[in-house]
Amino acid sequence: MKLNFKKLGSGKPLIILHGLFGSADNWFSISKELKDNFTLYLVDQRNHGDSPQSSEWNYEVMVEDLKELMDDEGLKKAFLMGHSMGGKTVMNFALKYPEKVDKLIVADIAPRFYAVHHQSILEGLNSLDLTEIQSRKEADDELAKYIPEIGVRQFLLKSLGRDVDGFMWKINLPVITENINEVGTALPEGQSFSGPTLFMAGSNSSYIQQSDLDDIDAFFPHNEVEFIADAGHWLHAEQPDAVIDEIRRFLK
Repeated sequence: MKLNFKKLGSGKPLIILHGLFGSADNWFSISKELKDNFTLYLVDQRNHGDSPQSSEWNYEVMVEDLKELMDDEGLKKAFLMGHSMGGKTVMNFALKYPEKVDKLIVADIAPRFYAVHHQSILEGLNSLDLTEIQSRKEADDELAKYIPEIGVRQFLLKSLGRDVDGFMWKINLPVITENINEVGTALPEGQSFSGPTLFMAGSNSSYIQQSDLDDIDAFFPHNEVEFIADAGHWLHAEQPDAVIDEIRRFLK
């Protein structure tokens, strides 16, 4: 699958993958601060953003999507970074294609299994009748019945686009809803990536806990774990300067 991506900057290649319900644009403000140091590839994963949609959606195919992008761009090796679902993609990629990964950055996700915890979000998104919605404000008002956090709604509504018939989702909502269990899948046991790996965790997030550190060591023996102060799961939006500093330090 030919993924959509934005390319900017100059220097060693750094590929960035967003999380569930997100898109390449989630990392654009961060990338603007890094473009003097790296050639950045901001990627829409399949069924998200402007990339193609498919009924097949799991980490195995998302890994192959990323390899195809690197092959098409002539990238023998690159820095890889992923947030949440994107972090699971780049971890799986590093296990399968370690020779193509220079250094690995994983943002607020561990190698373990995660139970489904997006039910209210999926209920809210699926409740919207886009043939009836006349404005983004109207969509936000409907989502608020399921999702009280305005920041989460604003993030989700970035995936609400328009076509000639009106509003449409850029995410493949039916496939994501049907296959949501795939997002929390654990990494395959018995494999490891020996390259340098940085885990950035939000100090206010529960996604990476002290109990995950042994698991991280087993899969990524040459790792660092840095907790970003006063940041939750969307650490790059809440503490962008700290995230930029960590990226620069680790990839220097």
